[in-house]
Order: sequence, then structure tokens, then C-alpha cells
Amino acid sequence: MAVPAIQAALVGAYVLRQRLKGNRRFPLVLMMEPLFRCNLACAGCGKIDYPDPILRRRLSVEDALGAVDECGAPVVSIAGGEPLLHPEIHTIAAGIVERRKFVYLCTNALLMEKRLDRFTPSPFFTWSVHLDGGREEHDKAVCQPGVYDRAVAAIRAAKARGFRVNINCTLFDGAEPEKVAAFFDEAMAAGIDAVTVSPGYAYERAPDQEHFLNRRKTKELFRDVFARGRGRKWRFSQSSLFLDFLAGNRSYRCSPWGNPTRNVFGWQRPCYLLGEGYAPTFKALMEETDWDAYGTGNYEKCADCMVHSGYEPTAVEDTLRNPLAALAVSLRGPRTDGPMAPEFPLDRQRPAEEVFSRHVADTLRRIEAERTAAE
Repeated sequence: MAVPAIQAALVGAYVLRQRLKGNRRFPLVLMMEPLFRCNLACAGCGKIDYPDPILRRRLSVEDALGAVDECGAPVVSIAGGEPLLHPEIHTIAAGIVERRKFVYLCTNALLMEKRLDRFTPSPFFTWSVHLDGGREEHDKAVCQPGVYDRAVAAIRAAKARGFRVNINCTLFDGAEPEKVAAFFDEAMAAGIDAVTVSPGYAYERAPDQEHFLNRRKTKELFRDVFARGRGRKWRFSQSSLFLDFLAGNRSYRCSPWGNPTRNVFGWQRPCYLLGEGYAPTFKALMEETDWDAYGTGNYEKCADCMVHSGYEPTAVEDTLRNPLAALAVSLRGPRTDGPMAPEFPLDRQRPAEEVFSRHVADTLRRIEAERTAAE
């Protein structure tokens, strides 16, 4: 089973409670970035382009676990940067597990095998290893040879110790459906518990701006991939309706509040992918963010986004409203031919704003003020 039964039960009960309370917006997965520092420099990544004073900052154990309690989401995805560079990441993960929250620790796996002894297998803990394809494709994506082999070795070591291990796979323009299908086959044969797959988001500060997918290409690519998956029993750690959305069969608005992000700046507005401002508390994030200012059709930076961090919460809500439709897609797979669902018009979207430099400058001033006060 792609999602453990205990997770499906507890998360399902949580969502039902939120609906019974009449909550329109609620968190499903807390995206925690305890630091931005990384030991790779991937061409498609826009998460680590910060000055050294910011890269040296990290969330404390107290801040990280406080964010978990403040948010209340049943699932925590620990990303970055590379989380295993955080000297206390194992303590943070253990604290989340103690709270009976489901932890997905995202990693490029370069340090994973060395750090395995610091973690304990649990139904509440899953390694999420970044692999964007087979050896050739992945090493090219991360701009360093040998990373794929080290990741596979770490996966084997983790599985041998009884850990759950997922793969986090991002697809870019130029991905070959046959190679993607072969990679998924290889992952299943290796005993991977599930795959999380998503199109790459066009980070404005990513070094490579040429290989991000637009929405039409995303749908065509996923249709081609899913068409090759019939009968191959691929396991995905995502809802069937989100996969159906990727194949162009559903028109969804994103739900950025469903995967709120906490990092060294604070609570990030509006979502994991866009840093357009920061709130001091989770309550302020939820109550003071102008959610209608974002999303496809509303904001230029959101025009081509189909990433799971924004659309999986929408798909989960749709699953509760239409369980039979979700079951049908789960059994037969996403439809891979015929007309696609209509797109939202872009003619009224507001233009992109350049806010990155301002936030970085403000943070550097605060860091300098803190340093001066400490002297």
C-alpha cells in the first residue's frame, strides 16, 4: 500500500474533524525547512540562493517542534536545503514522531547512510529520497556525477534496517516518458514503498530556466507516462485525483494553506514555492494572507504551477466529496486520452513582483542587528 493504513486512517479522521468544524482552510502537511544550506547545487532548485549569513541560520529544536504544535497538521515534510546537514535533525524528527505526526524527511541521500544510526524505524517516519530518474537523468539534474549510486546505496541500507523509503521525483521539460516509466519500474523492483512525483516549479532564481514545464506540456508528459504504467503496479504516495489532475482530467484551484511552510524567515506567504512575505505566527499566516491574490489565473508566478504542495490538498478535499470517482481512478488509473479539462484564463492575472531582494536585505539587517547587540 502506497500510504500506510495508519496514516490513511489518522489523516482521514483529521480531515473529517476539520470539515465537521466547518473549517474552510486548514493545514494538511507542514512543510518545514529547518535550514537552506545544501551539499548540492541543482540547476532546477531555487531554494538555496541566499547569502552566507542566511545559509548559516537554522531552526532550533524548540522552534521546529513549536511550529509543529502551532500548526497542528498531521503530516510534516522536512525539506531544505539538505536537512541532514542540521546537527539536531534526528532530535526534531523524533520529537515529531512522539507527537504521532507522520514525518517525511526529504534528502538527497549523500549523508543518509552515515546518519541512519541516529534514526529509528517507525510507521510514523519515512525517508523521502530525491531521485529525478535513472543514473544519467538524476546525476544530470543534480549537476554532480555519482549521486544516483550513493542514493541507491543509502536506500538499500535503510530498507535493510526496516525503514520506510519513498522517492521524491521531479520531472522537467525534456523528460522521456519511456525512461520515466523504466525508472518507476526500477524503483518498485528495489522495494521502494512509494513515489511522490510532480512537475518542476519554475523558481525565478533557479540557475536553469530553460527546462520548466508549462501546464500543457505537464499534462501531455504525465499522460504519456501514465499510459505506460497500466498493469505495472506503480505505487504513488499521492491521491488518485491529484494524479488525474496531472493528466489534465481535472480543473483544480490550488490550496496553498494546505501545505504551510515554516522556515528561518518565519511562516512563508503564500506557499512552499513562493516567498512573497512572512508571518510571525501560523495564526497570522492563515488569517492575514490575501489568498485570492495567488494561484493560476490570479498571479503570473503561479501560471504554470501544478505542484503537489498546492494541489494535493485540493485533491484530498475532492476525494472526500467524490469518493467513488477517486476509487475509480485508483482502480483504472488516470485517463490518458480524450479532451482535457478546461484551463483557467490568464488574462486577468496580476504581474509578477520582485520581492526576493527586499526580504533578503531585511533579513541581513536583522542578523547584523542581532550580532551587534550580542557584542
